[in-house]
Amino acid sequence: MKRDAGLIAIVLLLFVGFIAYWWSNAISLTSTGVIAGAALTVVAVALHYSKGTGWDPAEDISAEVLERRAASLPETDFPEPMNRSIGGGGVAAIPEGAEGELAEGEEEEEAGFDPSAIPEDEVENFEVEFANEGETIEVASNETLLEAGEDEGWDLPYACREGQCLSCAGHIEEGPAADFIRHSQNDTLNDDEMEKGYCLTCVAYPLEDFTLTTNSSP
Repeated sequence: MKRDAGLIAIVLLLFVGFIAYWWSNAISLTSTGVIAGAALTVVAVALHYSKGTGWDPAEDISAEVLERRAASLPETDFPEPMNRSIGGGGVAAIPEGAEGELAEGEEEEEAGFDPSAIPEDEVENFEVEFANEGETIEVASNETLLEAGEDEGWDLPYACREGQCLSCAGHIEEGPAADFIRHSQNDTLNDDEMEKGYCLTCVAYPLEDFTLTTNSSP
């Protein structure tokens, strides 16, 4: 639209200028100026009606790129972490009672536990065997099981890192989870699941030596 308006304005200016000069007898109809003005007018009109070479927008390949990327990722039975995969990973529902309250018979576990508040001279180290990874490592009492595994370079599952889903869940082989770890936050596992040895590795801090099976949820 701007191009057309500009060309029309040029044509009008040339025409008005030609009439003014001719009317004032400044030029004659056979003068070079008249011929030049007419030529410029013809050129302007030709440009106005001329067609360009055309332009087609580039094809949007973003969807294709995403599909290829998704196809290249290995298949897994466990939900991929939402911040490490295309489209995000699944987050398990949080068990709760009416109006978001804890289910009957459940209590908020270890409210107020702050691992950063443990004095340096009271930090303990425990031997934790990671069964799936085939190694036993030392984990400090102010370090989560997930962080300890990541320090070893293991690609352990996780999502929220706040104890609000089951993506990082693991199983303690020796017995009830509360005997071997404590959570800084637990909005997901109930007492029965904890009694069966399940824990949330992203917020679980060791209290004893034990064997952990990662990627295991109730």
